[in-house]
Amino acid sequence: MLRKTEFITDREIYEKVILEKVPFAREFLWIGTSDIKDMYVDKGRKMVPFLEILSELIEKGVCVRLIHAREPGPRFRRDFDRLPLLITGLERILCPRIHFKSVIIDGVFAYTGSANLTGAGMGAKSRGRRNFEAGIVTEDGELIEKIMEQFDSIWMGRECEGCLRKEHCADCTDILED
Repeated sequence: MLRKTEFITDREIYEKVILEKVPFAREFLWIGTSDIKDMYVDKGRKMVPFLEILSELIEKGVCVRLIHAREPGPRFRRDFDRLPLLITGLERILCPRIHFKSVIIDGVFAYTGSANLTGAGMGAKSRGRRNFEAGIVTEDGELIEKIMEQFDSIWMGRECEGCLRKEHCADCTDILED
């Protein structure tokens, strides 16, 4: 298996992560992002909400986990509510301290970098509207393991006990009551 790490920027993030890898997840897809919006992506000859891609993965039995810092806007919510599998199948946690941006696929591919899960961040918008972003994609097992460890630590709540922002975190209400 090819073990490589590559520096990517701007539109390459959209192409190499969102288009070439995410739709082909087989076991799990973990996404960590500070900001999330109603990003639309190429699917055949049309643009569809990225949430539709996630819904299709869930339908195929892929475990999809999402950690993000705050609730997205009304357009995202509209797309989300139209896809019932997301309501029942998407595992998600809100954590106001999340600022890392990672996409982990099946434990064999990962992206980590500056891009939020938005059209401008991931490079899905036109050249004059997208952000200037940078990151790496990798198939290096040791590096993927470290990216997964960071994600899993937050997912499992290992950071919650000493967190000083619990009052802003809807998912830490049980910790506040202890």
